[in-house]
Amino acid sequence: MITKGIKELCAEAEAVVETWTVDEARGHLEDEDVVFVDIRDIRELWREGAIPGAVHAPRGMLEFWVDPESPYARDVFQSGKRFMFFCAGGLRSALAAKSVQEMGLSPVCHMAGGYSAWKKIDYPTEAKEKK
Repeated sequence: MITKGIKELCAEAEAVVETWTVDEARGHLEDEDVVFVDIRDIRELWREGAIPGAVHAPRGMLEFWVDPESPYARDVFQSGKRFMFFCAGGLRSALAAKSVQEMGLSPVCHMAGGYSAWKKIDYPTEAKEKK
């Protein structure tokens, strides 16, 4: 039997991670000091599209890509920029941002409502094709 559910985990993450509204995130889309990080599964990107310029870092690999000592480390996470995480609806991104914040990555935030909210407002998107 679990002792803590997803509601509690997400509430804990929201309490310690900065949360941007979709409008706040849109205001930083062309900010060179902010990296948009899409943690959705690649199939979600193929199906729904993506925010232009966002780095795709699948949730399952995120901590490995952030850790500079990992054989999977990605240079983008060593840039010293702000990282704004998003997923489809804002739950996975809250958990992801909390995890990397606990690793020491800073500054980080996540977008409330996720990509679904972004698309609903009709902010810029781009198709992602299978490679």
